[in-house]
Amino acid sequence: MELRNEVALLVGAGDAIGAAVTRRFARDGYKVCIARRDAAKSEGLIAELKAEGCEVHAFAVDARQESEVQTLFARVEEKIGPIEVCLFNAGSNVKKPLLETDAKLFLKSWELACLAGFLVGREAARYMTKRGHGTILFTGATASMRGGSGFAAFSSAKFGLRAVAQAMARELGPRNIHVAHLVIDAGVDSPAIHARMKAASGIDAGEIPPDSLTKTSSIADAYWFVHRQARDGWTHELDLRPAVEKW
Repeated sequence: MELRNEVALLVGAGDAIGAAVTRRFARDGYKVCIARRDAAKSEGLIAELKAEGCEVHAFAVDARQESEVQTLFARVEEKIGPIEVCLFNAGSNVKKPLLETDAKLFLKSWELACLAGFLVGREAARYMTKRGHGTILFTGATASMRGGSGFAAFSSAKFGLRAVAQAMARELGPRNIHVAHLVIDAGVDSPAIHARMKAASGIDAGEIPPDSLTKTSSIADAYWFVHRQARDGWTHELDLRPAVEKW
């Protein structure tokens, strides 16, 4: 594997989508920087990829804090290399009845999914526009498109993030910065979703038909595809779901 000098910075990179995107870009030669609140949680993934000859780094960041986001970008640019790809993947999928949704929960959802996305996207743009190229990616959800029962807080935050991504795409596209928003209209095939299914309905993930959940590797492949698109055929929004999903 030939290592590139380019960096992929993944903010809010957890153990599901974030880990899959890390593997996809690292195995294609990118220096990957994983940024999450607890950097130690990525130690196993980093060890796995370093054993394959990949270059991967972990950083601790609270993406809701402007100064921490600014420091993160400055450190990565100075110590690792130029950021060519930035993925914002943070957010808290909270379901609460309307009358149980207090202002604190509503604000927290907005900070995690919308404010943090704005801060990360803006800092990525600050460095990319100087070089005249780059890709900024945002992870969306079904809640980005419609507000479901119990999702007043989460949907409002995801709607807001989608608007931020659209505005950025229209402003930055003419400056050769590709901004894309990926709507994951599906259950993600991950331990967290398996546990949630079991708790909610008693159904084990092994009992449902094959390919009823979207694999994290498929999501990572979609991001790789969008990043590698030619300038004359850029995708801004791509929705992803298994064939059996109702929509």
